[in-house]
Amino acid sequence: MAHLLMVESWVGSMSRLLPRAIREGGHEFTFLTRDLHHYLRTAPEGAAHPLLSARNVLTADTNDLDTLLPLVERLHGALGFDGVITSCDYYLPTAARIAARLGLPGPAPAAVESACRKDATRRALADAGLPGPRFAVCADRSEAADAAREIGYPLVLKPVDLCGGMFVRRVDDEAGLARAYQALADFPVNARGQRRAPVVLLEELLQGPEVSVETVSFGGTTRVVGVTDKSVGGAPAFIETGHMYPAALSPADAEAAAETARRALAALGLDAVVAHTEIKLTADGPRVVEVNPRPAGNRITELVRHVAGIDLAAAGVEMALGREPDLRPRATGLRSAAIGFLVPDTAGVLASVGGADEVRGADGLLELQLAEPGRVVRAAGSNNEYLGHVMAGDARGPGARERVEALLSALCPKVAAR
Repeated sequence: MAHLLMVESWVGSMSRLLPRAIREGGHEFTFLTRDLHHYLRTAPEGAAHPLLSARNVLTADTNDLDTLLPLVERLHGALGFDGVITSCDYYLPTAARIAARLGLPGPAPAAVESACRKDATRRALADAGLPGPRFAVCADRSEAADAAREIGYPLVLKPVDLCGGMFVRRVDDEAGLARAYQALADFPVNARGQRRAPVVLLEELLQGPEVSVETVSFGGTTRVVGVTDKSVGGAPAFIETGHMYPAALSPADAEAAAETARRALAALGLDAVVAHTEIKLTADGPRVVEVNPRPAGNRITELVRHVAGIDLAAAGVEMALGREPDLRPRATGLRSAAIGFLVPDTAGVLASVGGADEVRGADGLLELQLAEPGRVVRAAGSNNEYLGHVMAGDARGPGARERVEALLSALCPKVAAR
C-alpha cells in the first residue's frame, strides 16, 4: 500500500474519480488544502463525500510555495509520502514542485508550469516549429488593440492562466475586444485565491472541428490512448456541450491529431503525465489549442473507461508513484460512449427538469446527473454552469453521440425568475 499526498482537487467529477482510483489501486492518501470549506459544500453526485476516504485532512496555505515546501518536508518526515498528486489545474505546478523537493516521482516542474500557462505553451510550440495560429501576448488594452489589428478579426481572447473555458471569447471587432478585455480585467483573482497574470493572449481564430488527444507519457515514451471529439456552443464563449469517444474520424485525421499531440508534449518536455491535448483540425492541418498535463475533465476519462476499459485517473496515480501504468485495452461491450451537457441560457432559479424519468429508463444510458431544484442558475459563460449531463453508450458503432443528443432533447429545465 502506497501513501499519496493529494494537494487540492476539483469539486466536480474528478474529485470522486481520483480518490476512487487511489482506493481501487490499494493505496491511501493525505489531503492538503488551504480552504477545507471549499470541499464541504456538497457531496459530489450525491455520494459519500470523497474526503471521507482520506487518511488525513490537513490545512496549509497551498498558494504560498515559500512556506509550503518546508512544511511538506516536515510532513513527509512524519507521515512518509510515496507520491504527490492533484486533479486541479491551478495546483499542477505546485504538486510537481513538491514532488521534486521530496525526491519523489513526477514530471519536470518547469515543463508543467509551461503547459499551465497558455502564453508559455504558445511560445514553446512555436520555438519547436509546430504550426499554430498567429498570436500575441498583451500587457494592456492599447497593446491588445494594436495586436488585434495586426492579427486580424475575428480572433480569440484568452486568459493565460484560467481553465474551464473561463473568459475565453471570440472577438469580432474593437468593441468586442474592449468588452472581453474588461470582463477579464474585472476578475483579478481566480477561484482558489491566486492572483491572475496581468496579460492576455490573443490568437487567430482557428476554423474546423475540435478534438482532444488522450495520452500517457512515461519513461520518455508517449502512448496515445485515443482521440475524443468535442462540440462547442455558447458563442461568443466556447462552452463544451458534449464529447464522444472515440471520435468519428478517418484513420488519417486521427493519426495526424495524435502525432501533433506527441510533438506538442515533446516540445514542452512533458513526461510522467496523463495529458489532454486539444486540437483543431483545420484545412491546413491540425493545430494545437492547448495542452493540459492532467487527465481530461468533463468525464472524458469515464468515456474512455466505458469503451476501452482504460482508467486514466488510475494511470495518473501509478505514475505519481513512479510505476508504469497498465494501458492494455479491455473488452467492455461498447464501441462508443458520449456525454452531453445541459447548458443554461437564462438566469434564475431551477424549478424542475422535465423528462428525467423518461431518460432515466432509456436504453444505453450510462449516467444521468441533474442539478437539484432550487439551485441558482446563471446563463452559461464557461464550462462551470452546467445543469447536468447525460452519458450513453453504443455497442454497435459510433452512435453514442446521436443517442445522447436524443436524450438531451427530452430534458426540459424550467428556470424561474429570482
